[in-house]
Amino acid sequence: MTSFKYAAKGPGGKTVEGQIEAVDRTEVLNELRRQNLVVMSIDEVGGRRGRGLKTKGLRTKGVKPNASRTELVLFTRQLATMVGAGISLLEGLEVLSDQAETAPFKACCERLISEVRGGSDLSVAMEHCPKAFSELYVSMVKAAEVSGQMDIILVRLADYLEAAEELRREIKSAMTYPVISMILVTGITAFLMIGIVPGFRQVFESLDTELPALTKFVLETSEWMRSNWILLALMFMGAPFALWMLLKTDKGAFMYDKISLKVPVFGPLFSKVALARFSRTFSTLIRSGVPIMGTLDIVASTSGNRVISKAVLESREAVRCGNMLSEPLSRAPTFPPMVVRMIAIGEKSGALETLLEKIAEFYDSQVKASVKSLTSMIEPILISVMGVMVGGVVLSVFLPILDVVGNLSNSK
Repeated sequence: MTSFKYAAKGPGGKTVEGQIEAVDRTEVLNELRRQNLVVMSIDEVGGRRGRGLKTKGLRTKGVKPNASRTELVLFTRQLATMVGAGISLLEGLEVLSDQAETAPFKACCERLISEVRGGSDLSVAMEHCPKAFSELYVSMVKAAEVSGQMDIILVRLADYLEAAEELRREIKSAMTYPVISMILVTGITAFLMIGIVPGFRQVFESLDTELPALTKFVLETSEWMRSNWILLALMFMGAPFALWMLLKTDKGAFMYDKISLKVPVFGPLFSKVALARFSRTFSTLIRSGVPIMGTLDIVASTSGNRVISKAVLESREAVRCGNMLSEPLSRAPTFPPMVVRMIAIGEKSGALETLLEKIAEFYDSQVKASVKSLTSMIEPILISVMGVMVGGVVLSVFLPILDVVGNLSNSK
């Protein structure tokens, strides 16, 4: 038997520290979870930090270019199936390497095989492929190695990746239509103003009639656009570059994320997406046995919004000092009272992961409903915008002609 020191959060949010005798860390982890404790750290007395329980220091940004999201989900689910069927981890990796669809991911699998065959843990080998396996992925594999539930946690991980990918597709479908439509409307209007309208100026000047205000405005705007087309082109091409440069700075990226949560129509949708991602990631990691401090690190880096990341990191420091997680989150305006209250109940009852899963399911359904509503609402708005822009230009051209026809009819 070995002695282990542990630190955990009790059902009331109080930090509990103690020492326990066990065969290995897996037994310690299982015993603490049976007591409804959220594990923060486990140390072997006289030994090193618990393997698989420390997550800080990993630097990853997702699955590209070493693997597509679909390929990574398939890899995870198939590996879980083979491990659950009794196939050794090394044999499973060899099978998956043979059927890898892309050369980069095949090379990544071969590296995993080489390091695992050499005695390295799978999680450690995955750390050497940071573009393929995210920090969340590696941390859950570490937890699986510690708990001995590799197949269960891999299935959980595959479910999480599939849910995250479905959410990403929903948002992409909601944003693609309005963006493409606005580009087309802007392009058509620019073509009319620069290429078509100037041809009518001489015709209108030859008419012995007072031009309508709309026609004057369109002609003056058209003349300005023709005289400054280089400036317009630079502005059109330079705006994305300027935005990209702004997002490269911490202050600019934080400002962008803060504004994105407050913009009309899309702001509430972005907020729901961020809260859904926060809740699902948090729940998945806690349920898989990842320590609370490491979980908060990962949740902050994968939230997708720096405003929420800042709130999570501030709450992490509060938890480190022995406070409940819900206390600092209640002071963050990005977290609704319902979310904070459910987290507080989860901390007191010891069912934090269950309530976080409920929050994630609620916001997932809200996002789907919002996307459907947004799609149906955007279409008439875009049609109206197109009618005003294009119809205004066309109307400005025909108004003088109609006035001339009317004058001729009256003179007869």
